[in-house]
Amino acid sequence: MNRLKDATSPYLLQHADNPVDWREWSQEAFAEAGRRDVPILLSVGYAACHWCHVMAHESFEDPATAELMNSMYVNVKVDREERPDVDAVYMEATQAMTGQGGWPMTVFMTPEGHPFYCGTYFPQVQFQALLRAVHKAWTEQRDEVVGQGRQVVAALTSQSGLTGQGEPPGPEKLAAAVQVLARSYDTARGGFGGAPKFPPSMALEFLLRHHARTGDEQALAMAGHTLEAMARGGMYDQLGGGFARYSVDDAWVVPHFEKMLYDNALLARVYAHWWRLTGNPFARRIALETCDWMLRDLYTPDGGLASALDADSEGVEGKFYVWTPEQLREVLGDEDGAYAAELFNVTASGTFEGGASVLQLLRDPEDLERYERVRAALLASREQRIPPSRDDKVVAGWNGLAVAALAECGALLDRPDLVSAAAEVAGLVTQLHISDGRLVRTSREGAAGANAGVLEDYADVAEGLLALHGVTGEAMYVRLAGELLDTVLDRFGDGAGGFYDTADDAERLFRRPQDPTDNATPSGQFAAAGALLSYAALTGSSRHREAAAAALAPAGLLADKHARFAGWGLAVAEAHAAGPLEIAVVGAADDERCRSLHQAALMAAAPGTVVSVGAPGPDGGPGEAGVPLLEGRGLVDGAPAAYVCRGFTCRLPVTTPADLARELRA
Repeated sequence: MNRLKDATSPYLLQHADNPVDWREWSQEAFAEAGRRDVPILLSVGYAACHWCHVMAHESFEDPATAELMNSMYVNVKVDREERPDVDAVYMEATQAMTGQGGWPMTVFMTPEGHPFYCGTYFPQVQFQALLRAVHKAWTEQRDEVVGQGRQVVAALTSQSGLTGQGEPPGPEKLAAAVQVLARSYDTARGGFGGAPKFPPSMALEFLLRHHARTGDEQALAMAGHTLEAMARGGMYDQLGGGFARYSVDDAWVVPHFEKMLYDNALLARVYAHWWRLTGNPFARRIALETCDWMLRDLYTPDGGLASALDADSEGVEGKFYVWTPEQLREVLGDEDGAYAAELFNVTASGTFEGGASVLQLLRDPEDLERYERVRAALLASREQRIPPSRDDKVVAGWNGLAVAALAECGALLDRPDLVSAAAEVAGLVTQLHISDGRLVRTSREGAAGANAGVLEDYADVAEGLLALHGVTGEAMYVRLAGELLDTVLDRFGDGAGGFYDTADDAERLFRRPQDPTDNATPSGQFAAAGALLSYAALTGSSRHREAAAAALAPAGLLADKHARFAGWGLAVAEAHAAGPLEIAVVGAADDERCRSLHQAALMAAAPGTVVSVGAPGPDGGPGEAGVPLLEGRGLVDGAPAAYVCRGFTCRLPVTTPADLARELRA
């Protein structure tokens, strides 16, 4: 039966025509397993996942395998990007049972949802044998199987976690975290640890902020080296811009080719911040190209940003992106083909499969005009290839990250079109995903999905809205962020200073997910801490500032041992240690003097600086109701003015960008 044909998830729709009798995650599926007295086989993946495609082709499209699954199990398919809560608790079980995780995730569980056997990808013959073995154990050793499931659930639900302990990391802990990162730093190739190497976006943001606060040159050197190495290697699309999910090797040469919105949003922002600290033109180029890629390849007709591009095209991983010397010559001719092969490190033996190479740009080209001409010709030729498929669902939290990146890149790098795009994406999220302070996680083709937002959605959307306010001065973004953050405080708190990843009225799973450590994106708890701290800096709310400080406690516990898993928490802790700075700019939007002061304020590299800009009201104060940072601050002798504050205590106002720059240095 084709039960997935009406699903909103592109991943589930990929499986709609399987001979497997798939069901969506639902109480009906659990009830059916109980009625038939069979286990549930849960398969979790996502649309851009290469190995998910492999297992689908080998097993889920195979009638013989499907017959085993249908006769012995109730089969449930879940898009991990739609249901991160389901993914989180069963991935925790998978890692506890096997010592590793990944997708596709394969979980056998009781009709009550208790996992008793877990794994990831299984080749077809092994998977068929496993189906039979689990069925035999279920029918002949039921008590043992069920008991094992109960033991797993008991062990996982008894974990105390990291929340509710300690203080936010202060200057000493933050300095220690830099040294922890230095011990795993790859001095030759950049990044931390060995293969595979994922883009350490959040750790890099922490290092940049630490340098901005302290002047620590080691922190800046590690960040800069890694940022340059990633963008010169094959993990970065040298023709079209944008980063792949990770590098399979330790030198950033061969990527896992799927491109995710969240990676690129985080990285675009980090490269812009690197430029703000150093003025490096390479950082500027990568930030802008990454933003342009997001808008070109992920923009949806309804005004949002799609989740991802697949790793595969025509059923082959990376086929869209790789080149041989012969292909270069076919497009460019012999002379430019040889030039491109040398410039992009395309060799006769290849750096990828089948003698093909992933393009790298290990040095800046001397002849920029020739480079741009060759690059444009190759990109135009590549556009004639069959592209990877796109997962076009809009995820609220990831779009929030993109709003922050587009807004800041546009404002810092003189691209007002990017700010306009950020406002459009924010408009879709606020109009379609938010109702009465509550969020839905996904939408597709202009229709909101049925799944509730999780903590990272609330936090990252609030982060994006607050960043957009800093750039545009629109007070409504602060109000909307405040509503989301009030929901976080009212619905997600754990009673000990931390946060659960799901609201108190969300669907009950065998364990309420709670993980303060970063993964591919900032953890919900650390993301919430950052948004709460920025909101407190704009509004003076002690409630939100105290909640931010409490939520940072796990970062203090992780700082001197596992700093790589607390990068965003450490970055927010840098802002907490720095104040953060609050800059109120008062003046008319059409006054060039006000615009110059505002731009100088946005260039403030102090960690977590918040900026608000507004026109003066008739009483000499600002006319922007609802942004307390602006209240009571007026023009100076009729001229626009900037006020630099901490904790709403301000220094004397200044009226020129040069004077503001001096105040910021002080």
